[in-house]
Amino acid sequence: MMETNKKMQEAMLQMTKCLVEIKSINTTNGETAIGMFLEDIFRKMPYFIKHPDQVIIQELKNDALKRRNVFALVIGENGKSSDTLLLHGHTDTVDIKDYKELEPYACSPDQLMEKLKDMELEDGVKADLLSGDYLFGRGTCDMKAGDAVWIEMIRDISENADKLCGNLLVSFQPVEENLHTGIIEALDVFEELKRTYGLTYKLAINNDFICPLYPGDTMKTIYTGTVGKLLPCFYIQGKETHVGQCFEGFDASAVAAGIVNRIHMNHKFCDGFKEEYTLPPSVLKMKDLKAWYNVQTAKEAFVYFNYFVHNASMEDIIDGLKNAAMEVMQETKKKIAEEAAHFCRMSGYPYKEPQSSPRVLTYEELVILAKEKSFSDKEYALILETAMKDGTDKREIPISLIRYLLTAAHIQQPTAVLYFAAPYCPHNTMQEAEKELLGTIMQIADRVGPACGENYRIQRFFPSLSDSSYLKIDDTKASIDSLYHNFPEMDKLYPTPVNQIKALNIPAVNYGCYGKDAHKWTERVNVTYTFGVLPELVYETIRTLLIYEV
Repeated sequence: MMETNKKMQEAMLQMTKCLVEIKSINTTNGETAIGMFLEDIFRKMPYFIKHPDQVIIQELKNDALKRRNVFALVIGENGKSSDTLLLHGHTDTVDIKDYKELEPYACSPDQLMEKLKDMELEDGVKADLLSGDYLFGRGTCDMKAGDAVWIEMIRDISENADKLCGNLLVSFQPVEENLHTGIIEALDVFEELKRTYGLTYKLAINNDFICPLYPGDTMKTIYTGTVGKLLPCFYIQGKETHVGQCFEGFDASAVAAGIVNRIHMNHKFCDGFKEEYTLPPSVLKMKDLKAWYNVQTAKEAFVYFNYFVHNASMEDIIDGLKNAAMEVMQETKKKIAEEAAHFCRMSGYPYKEPQSSPRVLTYEELVILAKEKSFSDKEYALILETAMKDGTDKREIPISLIRYLLTAAHIQQPTAVLYFAAPYCPHNTMQEAEKELLGTIMQIADRVGPACGENYRIQRFFPSLSDSSYLKIDDTKASIDSLYHNFPEMDKLYPTPVNQIKALNIPAVNYGCYGKDAHKWTERVNVTYTFGVLPELVYETIRTLLIYEV
């Protein structure tokens, strides 16, 4: 097997540093800058000077920062073939504030590593720093080293297009670190190129980071799909009271805390598929909705979770979350009664059991109840329009809608309303229809691993959020419909082109640059594997699924 030559490895390393130096932090102008940088790189390559129409720039719609997707298409000249591999990656990073006093050097790998040498570091981090085998800095691992691999491989293959039978489309997207807007809008370009050039997308390869799965793990992982992600939210309407009559209320904050205690990191919510399990839900936000201080207990509270999915239906997920919330509501009611009884006994007061009839509704159920009473389409639409114009966070816009719906439905008792919010990331993996392709990927790993001194494992689901979610979707129509009906104004707040995804249906694997501590200030990428072995894995895939005779 041909080893990636030293010149190319050095080019990948230097390109990584160039990309890292562009502070493409999500929601900043750096995302725009890195897109312009990438366009300039491709337009200067000899192949694309000859074929300028095969560099495609797509500005994101209604984007204040004018961020862009960048595509480059290499059409093989060794015979004609529609077979196409999609190589994709994201160009944005998370913030650099976690670097604290090192923040000025977070995007300057060489300077950062010099500074790190003078700091007290954990043993593993120190060993990697001194080994000379790791490049530190924001985005090195997630995932600019992976982007650099794509750039230099496209440079190489485009110079040898006469040896390629088939096509390579490389695609770089911003906005991966929060709403995945880049890849969602890129679907239009994938469809357009498919029509224009007659492409058949055989496989998508993402180069997002891979890492050790446990301390001491030295195997590398190939993922043949990606985990799904939901954001279940609970709006809680309680019953306010003066703290001097605390047993007369139903504290929404206590309910929110109970829901967090019931769902957060609870293994019972792990979703399993063929002996692979998601991580349990994690709470991402919890707050009461009091606007100022007073001595009134909270009438309203709000909480939402990250919820990973491998295979569970929306119906089952909703049932599980709804049941958990109902158990908390009943436990809260019981606790109020028990504590009131204890207090009355201690004080010698007559005891009267507090009265409440708590309930849990899905958003869909609430809409039905509201429409049976005094719901107004016009008033609802005005509330939505106002919240969107005010720049309210997308996850919290439904709160205003739910308040209105509860009023329209004449619901005043303590009620928790379950709904879903952005982002929604579909789950996918190679199923029976991709059985042959899965076997081919496994064979490629079996060839490359021993030749490069590596040992690969194959897993079905990339465990972190990925743009690959939007290339193929395994949810059933019934499951998607259930999500849609419980995702307030999904078409406006997070339009997800489900039908387009299903029509493209591109199987997606993640090979990935190898590193550690993504999203931490000790983020680093292993240069030996990423620039030496990873390209061989990709070249072998190209040789196997297309034809590349070099």
